[in-house]
Amino acid sequence: MQRPIIGIPTRDARDRSEYSMSAAYCSALEAVGGLPVLLPLLQDEESLRLLYENLSGVLLAGGGDIAPELYAAAHPHLAKYVDRERDRVEMLLARWALADGKPILGICRGIQSLNVAAGGTLIEDIPKLVPGALRHRTGRDLPLDYPAHEVELVSGSLLGRVLGEGERVTVNSRHHQALAEVAAPFRVVATAPDGVIEAIELPPAQHPFALGVQWHPENMVPANARLTRLFASFVKACAGEADCYDIP
Repeated sequence: MQRPIIGIPTRDARDRSEYSMSAAYCSALEAVGGLPVLLPLLQDEESLRLLYENLSGVLLAGGGDIAPELYAAAHPHLAKYVDRERDRVEMLLARWALADGKPILGICRGIQSLNVAAGGTLIEDIPKLVPGALRHRTGRDLPLDYPAHEVELVSGSLLGRVLGEGERVTVNSRHHQALAEVAAPFRVVATAPDGVIEAIELPPAQHPFALGVQWHPENMVPANARLTRLFASFVKACAGEADCYDIP
């Protein structure tokens, strides 16, 4: 398999004029044959497009909240740690990848970026707006791979096919927002016990690989073989392999 180049948009390190991103995403991709590249938040759209055209795939990583004006939020005051330059870049990359059929994986904030870029909306704060919700933002005193709760996988979904071994998977959880209205033609393929959406995907007839998960699998690999399969599937799609959902 040719090693595909996968772009990960960075975030603006607040008040330091630096771009940054967790090394865990790069490690997870490299471990299964991907070549991760961190993308700066370039101002010039033409330059950004040139970078994008040299990528085999895009990974949208975790981070702060998406600017509430991008999805006409009903409760904009509940947004935290907004990075509008990152929003601008991720919206462009996500829309280009969805239009061009370039593989794209969204993780935590990334699933939200993917949904908003396609026209969906968000729950601005789970504790305030979802009655009876689980605690989806675990404390900083807990390990990054702390098993917070299970998610139920939709039978016959591509995500379920990739993960295999049952209808549920235990995940970590570090978010206070979630998907509300899911943009068509994405479909929900995993939910938490409280009904919060945990994963969406496009069918392969519409896109080779477009999938988002609300948890942080990069912190659960390589120890978790099932979630390692998620990254392996994505890298296979980025390499142009038609059987990307069939991981041995």
